[in-house]
This record gives sequence, structure tokens and C-alpha cells, in this order.
Amino acid sequence: MMHQATEMKIGAYKIGLEHMNEHQTGVVHAYHAFTGECFKEGKLDAKQKQLIALGISLFANNEVCTLYHVNEAIEHGADAAEIMDTVAVAAAVGGGHAMSQGVTRVQEALDRRKLH
Repeated sequence: MMHQATEMKIGAYKIGLEHMNEHQTGVVHAYHAFTGECFKEGKLDAKQKQLIALGISLFANNEVCTLYHVNEAIEHGADAAEIMDTVAVAAAVGGGHAMSQGVTRVQEALDRRKLH
């Protein structure tokens, strides 16, 4: 069961989509068709796809998508351990992103300034 705050945030997103649909019907329909196709079961099952989406949502710092994909992952059979494993992987990727930029771009800038 979702908490009321989560329901409100996801609800606000859905209301926002309704408003966008009034002005950009084709875009909203195309988006739904696209995401529907992406989340169909294929080589990856629905739970795996929701866990991937959760990890990306965390990395992107997208609160609404994080809340949504946690709930969807649970609905598709994910348990707390699988969800927290996904959180750990997302944290590793996020840390790895900062580390890779730190040891390449920052080092390049230091090298240009002759600072070692």
C-alpha cells in the first residue's frame, strides 16, 4: 500500500499529464505507446525492467519515477532485498560517475594548470 504523500506525488504527475494532453495529445499518446512497448515482457521480465527503471530513476534523482517504479517493482514480484540491491547498484553507478569524472576531467584541468 502506498503512503498518502506518494499517492499525491504520483497523482500530481498524472494530473500534469492530463493538462499536457490538452495541448500535446500526440506527444502524450506517443510517450505512452513508447513506454508501454519498452516495458513489455521480452528477454527481460517485467520485474527486471521495473528494477532497472528504479535504478535509473535514483541515478537521475527523479522522485516521482523512483516512487512509481518501487511500487511497480513490488507489484511485479520484487521483494525488499531485490529493491535494496537495486539501490546499491544505483549508488555504485552514481559514485562511479563522480569518480570517473574526477580522475579524468578534473585531472585534465589540473594538468593544464600544471598542478599535480
